[in-house]
Amino acid sequence: MNIFLRELRANLKSLIIWCVIMGLLIMVGTAKFGAFYNNPESLKLLDAMPPAMLDAMNLRAFNLTTVIGFFGIMFVYFGLLGAIAAAMWGSDMISKEERDRTVEFSLVLPVSRSRVITAKALAALVNCIVFVLICWAFSLISVRSYKPEPGFYSFLALEMEGMFVIELIFLGLGLLLGCAMKQYKLSGSTAVGIILVAYVISVLSGMQKNLDFLKYFTPFKYFDPGEFLRTGALSGGYVLLSAAIVVVCVAAAYLFYNRRDLYI
Repeated sequence: MNIFLRELRANLKSLIIWCVIMGLLIMVGTAKFGAFYNNPESLKLLDAMPPAMLDAMNLRAFNLTTVIGFFGIMFVYFGLLGAIAAAMWGSDMISKEERDRTVEFSLVLPVSRSRVITAKALAALVNCIVFVLICWAFSLISVRSYKPEPGFYSFLALEMEGMFVIELIFLGLGLLLGCAMKQYKLSGSTAVGIILVAYVISVLSGMQKNLDFLKYFTPFKYFDPGEFLRTGALSGGYVLLSAAIVVVCVAAAYLFYNRRDLYI
């Protein structure tokens, strides 16, 4: 419990910074949405964009003049920020002990390495939950000046659930990299690099039908806001796939951390 509370305190500043970034993103996005709200003429701006780009950015799946349409487009940014934050928390909570030369403190405690990982992982999980709730709150506040159409609140709830699952996937990846990589300085940058590659793959899979198979290799395609709108639920298959990825990453993290030599 002491390790858990220590990690929460140590990462409070990081959590606040990420929440501020998310809040600014929503505020700036909402300000831009004001030019599209109930203004069909503004959609003519999209006519100049290539159809492949419109599909890649999901711009043809939603009506940008509606609140649901705006948040449907914003989901990719929610997922991207959530993924980066979760991966950084996961990798940093493990690697920072070696970076800051505090490994000895953890090793002399009367607890196993597995308990140390568990406490750190739970602290990172709490950060992810708080981050989603803050994003949800900012989203609800930002639409007060508009009139959300029926179904918006349930649609937003599905987006937050999808965002949370994406966070869990990359939290697991961050933990794995932090525990497995001997060059602890590279774990965070490697995690961010993988996230950016996954995002590029998601864009490519949306641009061409013959690249649709790529969607299985990127969590950013597991939860499509267009499907949320059509079905009113998360895809059960992708939820199970996400759960399997998280379990494998976390199990591998425990295995590697218990066997590796720590840099003191």
